[in-house]
Amino acid sequence: MKVRIPTPLRAYTNQQKVVEGEGATVSEVLDDLDRRFPGIRFRMVDEQNRLRQHMNVWIGQDPVTDLAAPVTAADEITIMQALSGG
Repeated sequence: MKVRIPTPLRAYTNQQKVVEGEGATVSEVLDDLDRRFPGIRFRMVDEQNRLRQHMNVWIGQDPVTDLAAPVTAADEITIMQALSGG
């Protein structure tokens, strides 16, 4: 499946905007990405296996709140990193 990578995380993917991922759940896809792009998962998921506060993930147009959410090879995952400032 296609996984869209936000600009701040592209240093892990050799500047690729879209990469391929495999897995039956969002968590498995993130694990797959981490095998190919070491360190990327830690930037998205905390030590309690929850999405970090500043990370947003969608399957198609549906927001993900549970990393156990199922995915299929036909799905497209979009990862976005919230930016803040003042």
